[in-house]
Amino acid sequence: MSKSIELPNCTYPCEPVTIIPPSAPTPKHSLYLSNLDDQKFLRFSIKYVYIFKKLVNMNHLKSSLARVLVDYYPLAGRLRRCSSNLDDDGDDEKKLEVDCNGKGGLFVEAFMDITADELVEHSKFPNKSWRKFLYKVESQSFLDVPPLIVQLTSLSCGGMILCTAINHALCDGVGTSQFLHAWAHLTTSPQTNLTIQPFHSRHVLHPRQPPTINLHNPAYTRSQPNPQINLHKSIQSQPLVPTSFTFNSTHIVYLKKQCIPSLKCTTFEIIAAHTWRSWIRSLNLPLPYKLNVKLLFSVNFRSVMNLPKGYYGNGFLLACAESKIEDLVGNNNNNLHYVVKLVQKAKSTVNDEEYIRSTVDLLEDKTVKTDVSTSLVISQWSKLGLEDVDFGEGKALHMGPLTSDVYCLFLPVIGGGDGVRVVVSVPESMVESFEYQMSGNWEKKMEDEDMVKNGFHANEISFL
Repeated sequence: MSKSIELPNCTYPCEPVTIIPPSAPTPKHSLYLSNLDDQKFLRFSIKYVYIFKKLVNMNHLKSSLARVLVDYYPLAGRLRRCSSNLDDDGDDEKKLEVDCNGKGGLFVEAFMDITADELVEHSKFPNKSWRKFLYKVESQSFLDVPPLIVQLTSLSCGGMILCTAINHALCDGVGTSQFLHAWAHLTTSPQTNLTIQPFHSRHVLHPRQPPTINLHNPAYTRSQPNPQINLHKSIQSQPLVPTSFTFNSTHIVYLKKQCIPSLKCTTFEIIAAHTWRSWIRSLNLPLPYKLNVKLLFSVNFRSVMNLPKGYYGNGFLLACAESKIEDLVGNNNNNLHYVVKLVQKAKSTVNDEEYIRSTVDLLEDKTVKTDVSTSLVISQWSKLGLEDVDFGEGKALHMGPLTSDVYCLFLPVIGGGDGVRVVVSVPESMVESFEYQMSGNWEKKMEDEDMVKNGFHANEISFL
């Protein structure tokens, strides 16, 4: 176990905050958000942090940001509640839309007296002091925060930190990656056009009239969670510790070998199954073995729905695997096969247009909520190409989330090929058990099989 370092404070020039509007006139209108965009579950910003060895010219970055916002003009707008929505349930139940007004994104310049190498050394774990890399906008509500915030922090070594906050209601991980690559492209090639034009209209995911729910998505519920058995609430009420587990190709092969009888599965499926099982086994709570628990994970459905090329709205659904606790924590160490099959079954349901349409229609009812009460939620960043973003001075030394949460992230391993890094925060009382379940009980076996020499890094834990 290692201790996270406390970063020095950022210093700012006299006028650190600049509003970057689009560099050319953009359409002024209200942009409809689909029911998938408008979920309360997604009313937050996706926060990426990049560590680059070399600083990119600040003026070039501002100029290219202004240029890319011409194409991605909704990110230069502002969220608001639909005035036509007259729900009796109050403002929180009103549907959101984007006021495409061209106001611009927020760009912040800062300096920190630290080197890129020092940051990379301590980058395995998000920690609270990394929040210094993102300017905090004082606001009364979620709607008052601009959909796009960028902070560029120069480092003492000549490197830089690029931190972005992009509103999840406007786009998902695929869309944010598309935007960041477009910005990088216009930074390095300012006289060219974008290779992929963003598709703005969300009406391709408009609910049917009347809404028709032929297939139910178990990731959602209308009922209130049982206050006696709400894992999510119980976990969040405790001090949380970010954990990080890195799996390279050797470890992934080893995991797949534990799937008895042999089962063909993807890297995501085996690691998701292993993480869910380990998480449940490590919960330090008095839970009934008959309790049904869930694994929720994002599945991109763009190809299933034949969404237009460049669609950068939320084009994913939460797939849901379900199991009784007793089947996940039983003494049968070979039940990984069972858990992988659950993940595969959940994943396959999203490959159905009617299932997707039914979920969109289901969310027309604003009393429907994402059921996180007894769930582990996984978001996959490892296949989005985020680590390949290059603004002209080379790819990042590190890319990851700004902070860690109870939601689990699968991250790419820079320079690690098909490796995957699993990051999730758990209660301090759960850390030791979770570490053992995720990796500690492998060490002797891997040693016996002469695999430990490959450098198994799945026992990295850090305390805030």
